[in-house]
Amino acid sequence: MSIKVFGHKSPDTDSTGSPIAWAWYLSEVKGTPAKACLLGEPNTEALFVLKHWDLAKPEIIADVTADDHVVVVDTNNPAELPPSINESKLQAIIDHHMLVGGLKTKSPIDITIRPLACTATIMHDLMGDDLARAPRGVKGAMLSCILSDTLEFRSPTTTAHDKAVAEKLAADLGVSIPELATAMFEAKSDVSAFSDAELLRMDSKEYNVAGKELRVSVLETTAPKIVLDRKASLMASMVGVAKEDGADQVLLFVVDIIREEATLLVPNDLVKQMAEASFGVKVTGDTVVLPGVMSRKKQIIPALKL
Repeated sequence: MSIKVFGHKSPDTDSTGSPIAWAWYLSEVKGTPAKACLLGEPNTEALFVLKHWDLAKPEIIADVTADDHVVVVDTNNPAELPPSINESKLQAIIDHHMLVGGLKTKSPIDITIRPLACTATIMHDLMGDDLARAPRGVKGAMLSCILSDTLEFRSPTTTAHDKAVAEKLAADLGVSIPELATAMFEAKSDVSAFSDAELLRMDSKEYNVAGKELRVSVLETTAPKIVLDRKASLMASMVGVAKEDGADQVLLFVVDIIREEATLLVPNDLVKQMAEASFGVKVTGDTVVLPGVMSRKKQIIPALKL
C-alpha cells in the first residue's frame, strides 16, 4: 500500500508542492511506494505551479482510514487534517509551524519541525545529495514552495538558509527567481472567479484566541485593490462562514506583497477591539493598515489578543 503524503486543508503552494517532492523521495530514493494527496482544491498560485512545472494535480481526498499509512507535511494541527487522522498509521511529520498538539500515533514516528520559512527547505536538507536525482518538476516545485512561503524573501519568516536553498535550486534549474516569483504572485492575485466564502477560506487557519474561535484568513496579492473593492460583501459573508465553520469570527488580512503591509477588514466591534489590542493601532473605519505585517505565522498569530 502506498503511503499518502499530504499537507493541510485549503492547499497553498507549499502544501501542494511539498507532498509531491516527498512522495517522489520516498518512492524513488527510499523504495517505499508513496503518492501525494491534497485535502482540497489548490489555490490559483499552486495550480499555476503545477502547470508551470508540468506536474499532475494530486488526488484530492476527504479522509483517511485505519489502514492508511500517511505522512503529514506543512502542518501538525489536527484541525487542518482529515477527521480520522488519529485512526490512521501516521508515519512522519515534516513541518515548520509551531507545535500544536493533539495528534496521536500508534507507534513512535519521525518528526522534523524546524524554524525555517518553508517545508520544502527542510525537505532539501533531509534529502541531501539524493536531491540531485530529482526530476526537474520536483526541484521546480520545491523552489516555488520557498518563493511562495517567503514572498520572494520579503516575509520576516525568511531565513538565510531558505534564500540560499532557493538560489541553489534556481541556478540548477536555470530560472530567474524574480520572473518566476512575479508569475506566481500574479496567478495568486487572480481571485475574480472565487466567491466571497471561497476567498475567506482560501488561505485560512483555525485558532483559539482569548476564548474566541477564529478563522484567520490571509490573502497575499500584488493587487490588493481587487480584494478590497469587495470588502462590503466579504464582511457580510463572514457571518455565514463563521457560523458554518463553528467560529466566532473570521479575520481577513489582505497582504500587499509589493508595499509589504497588511490591511485588516474590521466588520464589528470585536475585530476593532482585537486589532487595537493586538497591533497598537487606532481603528476609525472598516479597515486598518498594518505596515510591515506580512506573516500570519510570525506577526499575526503571536500578536492576537483581546
